[in-house]
This record gives sequence, C-alpha cells and structure tokens, in this order.
Amino acid sequence: MKAMVFEKCGLPLKMVSLPIPPLKPGQLLLKVSACGVCRTDLHIIEGDLKEAKLPLVLGHEIVGTVAALAADENQMPSPFKIGERVGVPWLGQTCAGCRFCLSERENLCDHPKFTGYNLDGGYADHTVADRNYCFKLPDGISDQEAAPLLCAGLIGWRTLKLAGEGKRLGIYGFGAAAHIITQVALFQGREVYAFTRPGDLSGQEYARSLGAIWAGNCDQMPPQKLDAALIFAPAGELVPLALKASEKGASIVCGGIHMSDIPSFPYADLWQERSIKSVANLTRQDAIEFLEIAGRIPVRTKVNLYPLQEANQALSDLKHGRFHGAAVLTMPDPSP
Repeated sequence: MKAMVFEKCGLPLKMVSLPIPPLKPGQLLLKVSACGVCRTDLHIIEGDLKEAKLPLVLGHEIVGTVAALAADENQMPSPFKIGERVGVPWLGQTCAGCRFCLSERENLCDHPKFTGYNLDGGYADHTVADRNYCFKLPDGISDQEAAPLLCAGLIGWRTLKLAGEGKRLGIYGFGAAAHIITQVALFQGREVYAFTRPGDLSGQEYARSLGAIWAGNCDQMPPQKLDAALIFAPAGELVPLALKASEKGASIVCGGIHMSDIPSFPYADLWQERSIKSVANLTRQDAIEFLEIAGRIPVRTKVNLYPLQEANQALSDLKHGRFHGAAVLTMPDPSP
C-alpha cells in the first residue's frame, strides 16, 4: 500500500510503499477513499503531542470501504460486510476495564489508543481498524464530505453538548469544527456569534453566509452576552476574552486537544457561576448521536481536496489558514 509516513519532527511526510498489515481478530481492512487533515495532525508533527508512535501514518478522519474482515476472539461474525462504507475516528481502542470505561466515560480511558497517533491512520490507500470503533456513515453525503465529520464534527458535537442548552452561542476559531457545528446549532434553534482572527474579513463573511447572526474579531465584544462559548482555536488567550463576553452561568468549552497557556484573568470574570471546561476525545455514543443528526440536517461540509501525495501542502495550508472549511486527502476510487 502507499502511505505518507511521519518519521520525526522537522521532517516532511514521505510517500512510501508498505505491506498491507495482516488482520488481527476483530479488525477490518479498509480501502481508504478519503481522509481529513486535522489540526491535531499538526500538533503531532510539530511535537506538541509527544507520545506518537514512530514511524507513523497520520490521519483520523477516515472514510473507506471494507476490503477484508476478521472474526473476533469469540469467532463472532463482523457487523460489517465486504464493500460497506465505514468511518474511522480518533478514538481507536479502549481497555473496557478501567473505571472510566466502566462508567460510560471511555473518552477518558486509562489505556486508550488513537487512530493516526499510536495506531496507523488514513494518510494511506489502505488502513486497519478495530471494527468496534468504526461507524456507518449517513447516506447522501459523499466520502470526501463525510471525512471531516469524523473529528471536526464529532469533537464539535461533544463540545456543543458540554456547553449546555443556552441560546446565544459564541464560536471562537472558525475552521473545520466551527463550520460543521454552526449548522447543528442553527438546526437546534440557537443563535451563533462567530469570532475570527482580527482582520479576517473573509472568515467573518463565511460565518455569516452559514447563518451566524454576528461575526467579528476575537477581541471584540458581541452585541449581546453569550450563554456559552466554544473555543476551537488552540489559543489560550481566547479563554479570558470569552469569559468577558459571556453571561452569568455561561460555560466556556475548549474543544482542542492542545492549547497554548491560558493567561491569568481577574476572578471577577469567572464569578457568577461561569465555568471553563475541556473536551477530551469522544465516545462511541457521541459518534452514534452526531452521525444521526448530521444525516438528518443534513450537514454540508466545505472541503478542499488534495491528492494523497500532497499531504504536506494540505498541512501547510491548514496551518496558515489558506482555506475555509476542511482539508481532505483523496485516494483512488475505493470500489472493488
């Protein structure tokens, strides 16, 4: 199989030819058709996340078709069929035995494995995944459009859930997750207030085109106090700004896996039962819930397509904010 491989920080990904891995019990071999490019991938290659296996095939927004399957240890047949389309997210495996797994908090598992981090991912034309962490995808959404749903969408959904039921929702950092979760929030009858980098007029216009009631610079105050704020940009300085923009009792939810340090702020900005929360990973229940509502709306993702061999360019364009929406790597037609 062909794969773009990450060898160490400071080096670009390299296209290599690898043997297709043999299947272990309970695994699926997928012929990859599309794989999203996520900001977490940037955090891995830049060394912000330090436990990646090396060498590594990145990518945890995988869409593919089942090319081969294996029974589990109990010889139970697979719930998937050859040729069926599935998606693979960040959460690739949990221990199922720690206190977090046993209390329906598998996103906090003590011994997890993550796709494209300590398991090889989807920057390749084939990949292997645990069938218990694969999901059927909504009909009517193409492979390329479905890829961002598997991280930007899922983490956005969990972030939105932790924000509570407030009507006025601020979204800081208007990238892949924001453009998806704006559609969900509007479907739920909320108002969206979008915050971008200062001077990013095209990003603000894009947010308004999706239905945001207001869009402005991240250091501006919105016309009304926010009931909750979602922070998708990995910039800790946004937390105090979101607190200042928020109503009493508001939740500030940080949706990224990595963020720069949060600067100090007056206790008065937190007082009156405002709270700051972080999101860690996802649960399979999150995936079931989100993919159902995404198909029902239906969510439409704006994707910028790159062939697999241009993964380095896609990562650079993501880092420097050269597109709206999400970047997606494309592979040959996955049909058998």
